Amino acid sequence: MKIVISPDSFKGTLTALEATYEINKAIKEISQDIETVLLPVADGGEGTLEALITATQGSTIDVEVYDPIGRLIQAEYGVLGDGETCVIEMAKASGIMLLQKEENNPLQASTFGTGELVLHALNRGYKKFIIGLGGSATNDGGTGMLRALGMKFLNKYGKEIPLGPQFLRDLHEIDPTDFDGRIKDCHFILASDVDNPFVGINGATKVFGPQKGVTSNMVKVLDKNLEHLANIIEEVTQITLHKLPGAGAAGGLGGAFLAFFPVYMKPGIEVVMEAINFEEHIKNADFIITGEGKSDSQTLSGKAPIGIAKVANKHNVPVILISGYIEPLSIPNLSLYFSKLVSIVNQSITLEKAMKNPTSHLRVKTSETMNLILSTLGKN
Repeated sequence: MKIVISPDSFKGTLTALEATYEINKAIKEISQDIETVLLPVADGGEGTLEALITATQGSTIDVEVYDPIGRLIQAEYGVLGDGETCVIEMAKASGIMLLQKEENNPLQASTFGTGELVLHALNRGYKKFIIGLGGSATNDGGTGMLRALGMKFLNKYGKEIPLGPQFLRDLHEIDPTDFDGRIKDCHFILASDVDNPFVGINGATKVFGPQKGVTSNMVKVLDKNLEHLANIIEEVTQITLHKLPGAGAAGGLGGAFLAFFPVYMKPGIEVVMEAINFEEHIKNADFIITGEGKSDSQTLSGKAPIGIAKVANKHNVPVILISGYIEPLSIPNLSLYFSKLVSIVNQSITLEKAMKNPTSHLRVKTSETMNLILSTLGKN
């Protein structure tokens, strides 16, 4: 029997890699003869780098960069097993996970550190990039990242404006003269599960700003600043970001890439599955186990488990979903894609209990599920 183990992270408790190892432990405790293939995944956000490096036997490179609020930190980017493709998870340099809640500063937070990671990779000669856009602490429209790569953002006096979205109101001119010329010869894939536009009611600020500390008083101001930025970008590039799907990803960082880079945007889970050669691994599998922290209507909108299920269904490979919690209302729709739905949180296990000891509960649920399957197949 061959089982592909391919969960996303259980946010707040386990990374995708940790969840993969726990599921594998439970299976191997039942039988060492079961072949398991470990393919942790992600959807462009937290864990994308780790999943890709693990699955392709790649490596990581540490770089000193500035975090969202200007502190020097050690961040990493990855190189896939092919030795040619860089993976940059913007959250490693510009992510909200780098800040304590009281440190969230959406008026000043910058993507400068993400640009430093790109620059370091360019200096090492890399030309192929996968950029994970989830988990940002920023709302600067990618201006920090662009500035790290040589672009200038000038006020009406020809002076550079300070970093941070609050100062975009003073932007008068974008000067791309010193923008890194190597970029035009590179290939960038943006991995994101977000199709929000740059500005407006569904834009970066309105939808994602509150989780970064944007108050109701700030929303209108910051959205107006991004609109002003988009107007000037359009003057320079003739690209209209305002309503462009995906431009609002990572506080508008998606828009900066779409405007100034040779880039292609794809759902994060598709990028990850292609990079790890997912379809090849599952062709002769008996079934796949995937999972995430919470499965609900958002799962159906392109999260990692549904991406896995769609590819698996093409090859007639059944998929089992083991999640921390499965919203009851979403069960009928999820059942269209998964052969079995398993929720750790149930009548006997509370959310608090599940989160207190996630590894144990995930192993127990995996064991119960495996024993049930083997019993049904007459192998237990």
